[in-house]
Amino acid sequence: MANIITRHIPNTITCCNLISGCVAIMAAIYGDLKLAMLFIVVGAVFDFFDGMAARLLHVSSPIGKELDSLADVITFGLAPSVMLFQELSILEYPFGSIYRWQFSGVVPYVAFLMAAFSALRLAKFNVDERQATSFIGLPTPANALFWGSLLLGLDRQMQALNWAPMALICLMLLSCWLLVAELPMFALKFKQWGWKGNEIKYIFVLSCIPLLIIFKVLAFAIIIAWYVVLSTYVNATKKQ
Repeated sequence: MANIITRHIPNTITCCNLISGCVAIMAAIYGDLKLAMLFIVVGAVFDFFDGMAARLLHVSSPIGKELDSLADVITFGLAPSVMLFQELSILEYPFGSIYRWQFSGVVPYVAFLMAAFSALRLAKFNVDERQATSFIGLPTPANALFWGSLLLGLDRQMQALNWAPMALICLMLLSCWLLVAELPMFALKFKQWGWKGNEIKYIFVLSCIPLLIIFKVLAFAIIIAWYVVLSTYVNATKKQ
């Protein structure tokens, strides 16, 4: 009996991630970006602990891996896409009043490209043996946290700018590319806790603390952008 319960603990945690994503989507549909962001963060916590639980309990399975990806598509692919869709639906567009309603009725659906690229990113991750200790391309949880933080933290500022929709779409296309790009990115996985060999990881973690204190909810977007920049710098120095 104990073995049966133990075997299902990681998958139960993964399902909690999926449910968190569903709540985030419904919150975004009703325009509650704060609640949507909260449940994306909750989903990210569950996503962190399901893998840890599977390793600690030695109950990893192919089903668990697939279930994890399916949950991630909902929480870190569809949920931020719905948040972006809602934001693009209420923003003013820099066009004449005659055509504005046509753009506001069609353009927001572009946001779901991010859900498609998130699914592609997760599919690639499942079959890519190079990503055991690091990532190639932006991880979907990082992308979701970026968008949740950006949309929530700059909501009022974006509503005051008529060029905000175009800026968001360009940024969304960039994030779609980052999800599937052949760009190595470090993972916060420590084989040993010493400074040597973990310099970049410690620098990143320590730099996140003042950012969280200063920028609060917007800090997540800044941290993810910093993560991409730092990963790019590490790759450039390795090539040299």
